[in-house]
Amino acid sequence: MENTNTAKELNHFKTTFGKYKNLMYELTRKNIKLKYRDSWLGIFWSFLQPLLNMIVLTVVFSGIFGAKREHIICYPVYLFTGRLMFEFFTSSSKKALVSFRTNAPIIKKVYVPKYMYPVSGILSNFVTFSISIACYIMVWIFFKLTGFQNGHDLTINWHVLLFFIPMALMLIFVTGVGLILSVLQVYFRDIEYIWEVFCTLMFYMVPIIYPLQQINTHWIQIVIKVNPLYSMLELFRQCVLYCIPMSWKLLAYASAWAFGTLFVAIFIFDKKSDDLIFHM
Repeated sequence: MENTNTAKELNHFKTTFGKYKNLMYELTRKNIKLKYRDSWLGIFWSFLQPLLNMIVLTVVFSGIFGAKREHIICYPVYLFTGRLMFEFFTSSSKKALVSFRTNAPIIKKVYVPKYMYPVSGILSNFVTFSISIACYIMVWIFFKLTGFQNGHDLTINWHVLLFFIPMALMLIFVTGVGLILSVLQVYFRDIEYIWEVFCTLMFYMVPIIYPLQQINTHWIQIVIKVNPLYSMLELFRQCVLYCIPMSWKLLAYASAWAFGTLFVAIFIFDKKSDDLIFHM
């Protein structure tokens, strides 16, 4: 009898997991469709938006301000790699942050695991981020072939195949951050505006538009290196831009932050998930 009950519980678990897996897929697909709804170019914006951002930033910080490039192989590609990772982090965390507010009518009527709403928003942005990698490849080929902005110094080898590791770490990290923010937003509505300002500050506190070597103040360098975004962004550049072995110290540091943040997020979410509906 006991074995029969155990088998029934396992079958029930498999059925429930399968149902929620399909729901996660549908929510992710819905978020992608809504993002490009009523847009003429549709998902093509996944290619065009990072490209336009790269052009604007290159003109501003390389053409107008004459950004120093002693420690950069190809400034536009350097910008592109940093902007891709940072944009994924900010857009995903903001999407997760407001997920309960935007889906409150459904959450109050239909029971599904509440983590699906912020996580599906993050996964939809991850799909867009993955598509943008194709745009990066085209940009890399353009500068390599033309030699513009020292593009002839760009190299490629087998280390580029490890690009998925920093991408995965960023996905894990932003999932943890997104879950925490989604809970905080239910109790503290102002967190949405605070996070917007914080993301703007972070853009200048991470080496996206400048190399770390350009910072002469030692304590500012330390503040930048402590930032987990720096380690993940630098690992990504080591793979796709410099094509060198990843730093084991950065990899260990980034992994600790990614999995540690996710663990804390799961703990907080488990404690507060049943109480969220009363504060929506």
